[in-house]
Amino acid sequence: MGSLFRSEEMTLCQLFLQSEAAYACVSELGELGLVQFRDLNPDVNAFQRKFVNEVRRCDEMERKLRYLEKEIKKDGIPMLDTGESPEAPQPREMIDLEATFEKLENELREVNQNAEALKRNFLELTELKHILRKTQVFFDEAVPTISYNTTSHYKSRRYRQMADNQNEDEQAQLLGEDAGVRASQPGQNLKLGFVAGVISREKLPAFERMLWRACRGNVFLRQAMIESPLEDPSNGDQVYKSVFIIFFQGDQLKTRVKKICEGFRATLYPCPEAPADRREMAMGVMTRIEDLNTVLGQTQDHRHRVLVAAAKNLKNWFVKVRKIKAIYHTLNLFNLDVTQKCLIAECWVPVLDIETIQLALRRGTERSGSSVPPILNRMQTFENPPTYNRTNKFTKAFQALIDAYGVATYREMNPAPYTIITFPFLFAVMFGDLGHGAIMALFGLWMIRKEKGLAAQKTDNEIWNIFFGGRYIIFLMGVFSMYTGLIYNDIFSKSLNIFGSHWEVNYNKSTVLENKYLQLNPETSDYLGTPYPFGMDPIWQVAGANKIIFQNAYKMKISIIFGVIHMIFGVAMSYHNHTYFKNRLSLIFEFIPQLIFLLFLFFYMVLLMFIKWNRYAATNKPPYSASCAPSILITFIDMVLFNTPKPVPEGCNVYMFGGQHFFQVVFVLVALACIPVMLLGKPLQIMKQRKHANVQPITGSDAEVGMSNGQPAGHGAGGHHDEEEMSEIFIHQGIHTIEYVLGSVSHTASYLRLWALSLAHAQLAEVLWNMVLSIGLKQEGWFGGIMLTIVFAFWAILTVGILVLMEGLSAFLHTLRLHWVEFQSKFYQGTGYAFQPFSFDAIIENGGAASSAENE
Repeated sequence: MGSLFRSEEMTLCQLFLQSEAAYACVSELGELGLVQFRDLNPDVNAFQRKFVNEVRRCDEMERKLRYLEKEIKKDGIPMLDTGESPEAPQPREMIDLEATFEKLENELREVNQNAEALKRNFLELTELKHILRKTQVFFDEAVPTISYNTTSHYKSRRYRQMADNQNEDEQAQLLGEDAGVRASQPGQNLKLGFVAGVISREKLPAFERMLWRACRGNVFLRQAMIESPLEDPSNGDQVYKSVFIIFFQGDQLKTRVKKICEGFRATLYPCPEAPADRREMAMGVMTRIEDLNTVLGQTQDHRHRVLVAAAKNLKNWFVKVRKIKAIYHTLNLFNLDVTQKCLIAECWVPVLDIETIQLALRRGTERSGSSVPPILNRMQTFENPPTYNRTNKFTKAFQALIDAYGVATYREMNPAPYTIITFPFLFAVMFGDLGHGAIMALFGLWMIRKEKGLAAQKTDNEIWNIFFGGRYIIFLMGVFSMYTGLIYNDIFSKSLNIFGSHWEVNYNKSTVLENKYLQLNPETSDYLGTPYPFGMDPIWQVAGANKIIFQNAYKMKISIIFGVIHMIFGVAMSYHNHTYFKNRLSLIFEFIPQLIFLLFLFFYMVLLMFIKWNRYAATNKPPYSASCAPSILITFIDMVLFNTPKPVPEGCNVYMFGGQHFFQVVFVLVALACIPVMLLGKPLQIMKQRKHANVQPITGSDAEVGMSNGQPAGHGAGGHHDEEEMSEIFIHQGIHTIEYVLGSVSHTASYLRLWALSLAHAQLAEVLWNMVLSIGLKQEGWFGGIMLTIVFAFWAILTVGILVLMEGLSAFLHTLRLHWVEFQSKFYQGTGYAFQPFSFDAIIENGGAASSAENE
């Protein structure tokens, strides 16, 4: 079979490169993306390798580019992305790139430092402006003075009304009795000191409490909010602040107040006492603010120009630096020969692409100007090669589903091509609805039609990337669901009467609409005798009593039929593995008894279903009437347990066909005889071969290792027993036999999930129709139109959210399990390791994703 059904044939090659041509040749191989290099220096520390200094220089350039990228994104400047990938620069170009990045970084850091200093100065002037404005209001509202009239010898306290009586009480407490005593001398005025500043609004309540407690209420605080937020120059955040002024008396309180302000990170500013001085300072502040605004604008313009110029080339710079770094990192995997003039590498390459790789090496040599051509030699090895499955945009998603279970063992059968059909089909059996399938198919088709534009957006949304990566799976699942929806004749829980029903309704309208116990009986004349041409007859919509019974019997049986056929196909795939790897023991003692066991028990049960459908009918007379039809499940249980069938009604036959009992006994005995063959046949043969060769381990058709014509001879349960103890072989074979025999029963029952989820999906759709949409459909008049619009919107949201998204996800996961466990366990080992070629495209894509994660 071709590479579509198996992984590519790989070979290990040794590559000799001239030192001056190595960089260009590796660059060409990176563009090609078909070579996986091996590390020939596994014991050498990463810091002791030959090209470690070049890698460090690339790391430093990447750091500078990430800094530029962060500043560009901060300013919201779009970065030009042409989608093209520039070639890897020559080594001599690294110096120019380093100089460019160094110049840009230094210039930007200098601009940022100047801008931050200007913003800090601007913030201080803005806060001072607000202080001068607000404190002027404070001083205008109240100037507390205490004077004594020497003529009348009575104390006169004068206040301008400040705010309310509470403020007067605070002022009285602030002045206190000591102030009154000191002011008892005639003509002496009391002088209060004050400080003014700005504090964060959220710290103000705690600040006020601390002042009160520390100063024991002997200070007077006034505060006013600054309406507009102020920008913090260090991080650019918007901060809300408040202006405060604190009145106190004495140097001791002044020292205490300043310490509290310092602790709360409040900024204090000088505020003159005289109104004229305050006005003069305010005018000076305003002039300086205007000058600062001008300088700040020029600084921002210069920064913007620098970033715009950098944004045009940033993507290309990232690509160039990552390519240079990848090349030197790959060169660190190589060995130097004794002359230090030649680099030696070992690499895995696909056999079909050797000529393409040689052409790329030749191009690299010509580009470097070297006169010595590179040498690519194939090597013989005992290692298992990596697994490489060629994919395109259509098969890539299906291959990813298989690789998520386990990467295929080298050259074993690849399930992905068959999964392209079986996966959406089994999904559709569970999700069968013409309407829901159409929604899913249209969504997938939209992503396929717009895939170039959507792929160019390169969003970091993981959920969207999963949907977009599986767009072809979604489209096929939707198309197959439309097909099964037509078979079920189900569209949003209703049916389509395309060909006309093959039943006659002999009831009046009210009976059909209101009687929930109506049944369809094919024995009566209601049935015309011929089936509906395609899918289910729409008349089953009115059969409230036996609709679910009929559909359950139908869907349950087809679930078992599809499941058994799927498992038999999986066992048949193992035949191709055994024959390809010349594994004769596994072919005789595993494949044949496994197939016989599955056919004689479970495929026989499937045949009984078809016999029952074909021979028994409601219109037939005994012994093939509906009442004489036996239960397939009871028949199968009696067959396996060798039970005597229970008595049947008069006129009916115990068995479906002549000789059934004899065949059933033979089938069960042969199936049981296959178990010891699977259990002991292969280990005994291996033991016999070892005794015959009188050496352990031996080499033979079933015990070969290494490479033969580029292929490993050993595979599966029979290809790697050459070095195992016999006890381990017996245990290993016993586990596989028990797993297969018990798994055949459990896996067959597992396919009943097809029926269960199909039933649940249909019932949920019917509930949404009857409980939601029918409410709007039953309303009449203009109110009914409005009601229907609202109800339809609600029904549509529930349909898409629950039935398409949630039910679709559930059916997807169940389908995935059926393929991973029930299907692939019959032939697929998945113990290989993926081919990871040196590819610039993969490195740049992963580097871009990592950069986005760091920025977030």
